[in-house]
Amino acid sequence: MAARASAAPLIDAGFPELKSRIIERTGHFYYQDKDDLLWERVRKRLRATGLPDSIQYLNLLNDAISGPVEWGKLETEITIGETFFFRYAEQFAALRDTILPELIERKSATRRLRIWSAGCSTGAEPYSLAILVNEILGESLETWRVSIVGTDINDSFLNLARQARFGKWALRSMPAGERERYFLSAGKDQWQVRPQFRSLVRFEKHNLLSLLDGTSPLEFTDFDLILCRNVLIYFHPDTVIRIVEALRDRLAERGWMLLGHAEPNPAFSAMMQTLNLPGTVAYRSGSKEETSAIPSFEQLKLPLRDPAPLLPAPKPVERAKRQVPPRPATISPKAPLSPAAPQAPDALLDEVKAQANSGDFAAADALCRKALAVQPLNASLHFYHGLILQALRRPDEAENSFLKSIYLDKSFAMAHYHLGLLLLAERRSGPGRRALTNAARIAAAMPDDRLLDEADGLTALELRNLVRIHLEAAMPSKRRR
Repeated sequence: MAARASAAPLIDAGFPELKSRIIERTGHFYYQDKDDLLWERVRKRLRATGLPDSIQYLNLLNDAISGPVEWGKLETEITIGETFFFRYAEQFAALRDTILPELIERKSATRRLRIWSAGCSTGAEPYSLAILVNEILGESLETWRVSIVGTDINDSFLNLARQARFGKWALRSMPAGERERYFLSAGKDQWQVRPQFRSLVRFEKHNLLSLLDGTSPLEFTDFDLILCRNVLIYFHPDTVIRIVEALRDRLAERGWMLLGHAEPNPAFSAMMQTLNLPGTVAYRSGSKEETSAIPSFEQLKLPLRDPAPLLPAPKPVERAKRQVPPRPATISPKAPLSPAAPQAPDALLDEVKAQANSGDFAAADALCRKALAVQPLNASLHFYHGLILQALRRPDEAENSFLKSIYLDKSFAMAHYHLGLLLLAERRSGPGRRALTNAARIAAAMPDDRLLDEADGLTALELRNLVRIHLEAAMPSKRRR
């Protein structure tokens, strides 16, 4: 009896309803299968408020006067934040080399630039954008109206973001010279963003679900660029599509969007124009019929009307490029390339990806078949052929391509992952769950921050989180209760 009394309190009877309300309000489907983790965080608020159980705590949340304040404190407890400056070097390279130059050239008449960092956590992303815009515009920045808004649901994160003070961990990918250039020393191992960058950024509380129920402020519209990265993986897959569609509607004409590296989703290409840039995919507002009007990467490297020479110190993206490791080979060591191949495997693969990202999946299919005739043992080509066939709604052939990719490289986590998603979509729950579990096991054997092959920057930890979400969604409703 003594041992039972000293054990941690069990989840109480009112917790399921409280959990449902939390997920409904925040969209954090991430907690659907994590009762122990969520209960641990709820208990902190129970202790802080002196309430005995979830039912009483839910009554507090429902209170018209005290509820909003307590919701803010609870959201601070349950929100997960991990960020650092210039995260995902490939996307910042795309911003510096393509996206921002195109916007600045096109907006040179109005000299107005509006950027939204959605789910900004403690502010590293919007401040990184401010540094980048400052460097590109140089002295001409004074003649521009640049507005960068960072939003998050977590009040605590926003308060920290406004202070603009960061420790060594948030600056871990930045060389000392650039740290001195962009930051002021704020004491031992603390650095504060310089005023010229802070002045471009403001922070506001915002719940992405408000985009779906019409309560999002009217000012959140007409953005030239929206970044929503490392946020959507916590939402239900169906909600993700609706949020991305709503974000698209908040873009200005020909505006740009960058999403997290969670997974390629054909639904995004169906609702927006897509542009394949080195290392990442960007999206633009506009009808699908306008896709052919998208300029190439080379065409988008436009000179500024008022060229502002950058300072001689290393630039953020140049730093990022130096730190990006070379892409590891995804072809099995037991499957050497044909010596007669007229092109390097990476060149063939890049051509296939560029064609697929243009939205012409039929042409991508034909090109992929030609590439496979040259490189029949290339696991990555079979993988992308599976994605293309899936977009063409030929699931049987797509499954066969994913299986070939796995046969050539059994540790190809993304091939297992997409095979699992395909099988679940075909209502083959058992095999689909097994394939997803295999992907998670492969990722579990890697360091959390390991970048996965052909995953567009997805880490091993992020893949495991995604698998958990999909496995939970695939469970029968009776077992989820």
